[in-house]
Amino acid sequence: MVFPAMWSRYLLHKFNYSVNLTRKNHRIGHIAETQIIDSVWKNLFQGKLTFIHWNKGPEMEPTLAAQGGTLLVRKMPLATPNNVFVGDVLVLKDPEKPDDYLVRRLAAVEGQEMVSTDEKDTSFVLEEDECWVLANNHLLKPKEARDSRTFGPLSISDVIGRVIYSMRSALDHGPVKNSSKGLLSDASVLMVELDVDEMAKRQSDLSSK
Repeated sequence: MVFPAMWSRYLLHKFNYSVNLTRKNHRIGHIAETQIIDSVWKNLFQGKLTFIHWNKGPEMEPTLAAQGGTLLVRKMPLATPNNVFVGDVLVLKDPEKPDDYLVRRLAAVEGQEMVSTDEKDTSFVLEEDECWVLANNHLLKPKEARDSRTFGPLSISDVIGRVIYSMRSALDHGPVKNSSKGLLSDASVLMVELDVDEMAKRQSDLSSK
């Protein structure tokens, strides 16, 4: 059961999502200025705030399953340090494979100083709109982990969503541990849009491919 207060928060999130998606589409020229209001209302009443993503690989163990798992991802049409936070598990565009996506944890954002444990490396400060992402699996070498230690900072605009729920199997699933701000922000979205049966079906379909 979703309480009225949760529904109110969810609807506010939907409105903010609709506005941000419209702003993004207008900025890149997909809609004209005269279409802005219609676009906001259309995005508000159509679609969900989440999508399902299949992830496989050891990089995010133990948070995510190496053998493959279905993830529920909250969409972020305009990611900024105000809506994605250090500690969040994110889906991002792969900087080395333009048609693919990475799942990594946000470790730092613009304005934060990056200091290496290797004395030969020079410290630096992340510039505006830059972020630093890391794999969870500390047993992997940097090249195996494929994170910012190998490809450097990413633009925060490369973030397409925050992972809010993970399913390893039909019997092993649960919310993903993100930052406290992220968890609070996603609570109503998770309550309204989580469909474990649908995730289990997708898990079966995707794992068999």
